[in-house]
Amino acid sequence: MKDLTPRPETLDPIERASRDEITALQTDRLRWSLNHAYANVPFYRKSFEAAGIHPDDLRTPADLARFPFTIKSDLRASYPFDMFAVPRNRIARIHASSGTTGQPTVVGYTKGDLDVWGEVVARSLRASGMKTGDLLHNAYGYGLFTGGLGIHLGADALGLTTVPVSGGMTTRQVRLIEDFRPDGITVTPSYALSILDEYVRQGLDPRASSLQVGIFGAEPWTNAMRREIEDAFDMHAVDIYGLSEIMGPGVANECVETKDGLHIWEDHFYPEVINPETGALVEEGEQGELVFTSLTKEAFPIIRYRTRDLTRLLPGTARSMRRMEKVTGRSDDMIILRGVNVFPTQIEECLMATAGLAPHFQIELSRPERMDQMCVLCEATPAEATSDAKKASGAALVSRIKEDIGISVNVDVSEPGGVARSQGKAVRIIDRRPS
Repeated sequence: MKDLTPRPETLDPIERASRDEITALQTDRLRWSLNHAYANVPFYRKSFEAAGIHPDDLRTPADLARFPFTIKSDLRASYPFDMFAVPRNRIARIHASSGTTGQPTVVGYTKGDLDVWGEVVARSLRASGMKTGDLLHNAYGYGLFTGGLGIHLGADALGLTTVPVSGGMTTRQVRLIEDFRPDGITVTPSYALSILDEYVRQGLDPRASSLQVGIFGAEPWTNAMRREIEDAFDMHAVDIYGLSEIMGPGVANECVETKDGLHIWEDHFYPEVINPETGALVEEGEQGELVFTSLTKEAFPIIRYRTRDLTRLLPGTARSMRRMEKVTGRSDDMIILRGVNVFPTQIEECLMATAGLAPHFQIELSRPERMDQMCVLCEATPAEATSDAKKASGAALVSRIKEDIGISVNVDVSEPGGVARSQGKAVRIIDRRPS
């Protein structure tokens, strides 16, 4: 793989600032953001007053822990625009979640917010190894989902040539990659595997493609999947993080030269990690639930938002700003199977380590009698698709999950292509248990 390390002179000064400089900037911006939310969003005024706290009580970033959390149900209860902190005529863009599991969450952006969003996504793309003039194949979905348009903002800010292909139509994705010869691709990791399958179906060598880096986000993925993708395409695979409630993609990103966790752009987003059960801050480096406070957002300030993503905070390496470890799962995606906590990423790690199985899978939960049961739906590789080979691979996966995670599961190994594919975020859990 080509060395894509950005030249030092291309970095923003804040990426090389001292911790003292970063903390001083965060303190000033936290004071502004708390006051902005308190003065302009009734929800925050009521929330702060109910907790007996005022924005002026913040003296250092550590004081933020005294302020109340914001959770997704608060945003849903404010549908559509009650969380906006500026008049509607100052809103330049509106995005929203799909609302498939409840009332959609709506977020807004001023022109200034869009400029900041473009800045942090450009920084993320540069950290991934892209540079002005490169060609980007953007396969994130466009529309109300923040992925496609958010990446596009940053690509414009960095001076990339963008192919706004969006998601779906996998055959066309491969055709455009082969014909346009992009330097990088932005896409969910699960859909990258579908593109890889299409390469194989067409008899094309993905390692001969022009792609030098893939920038993957919107769902948890493991280092085992990173190795699979990097080897298949002979390209770098880096992680990008974001969520619409905080901004969209570009909140944090791995640096291509280290790939050792995602540097959080702390000049715009203040991170905390808490115990998901008690809400108390955990020690630096301890795993817990990620919480974010926006520092510069005008239209939609967010204070101590519980993301439900599980990670840990680590010191900076390639950049001065702190890193977050790759998200291992979500507290609300955790499966408790007969008293054992299980995350889909743990199943993925076992699957990727089992010979004869493709990296596509779903987890089916059922309760045929009194006890919950899990069945891992996966598929054989084309070279190991005989009945005996599938049986052996399935037995090996059952054994590995039992040994590594400590649970007994069933495994259903189908023919190649038997597991449903996703053109966006992967659907990992199918819950067939009675309500």
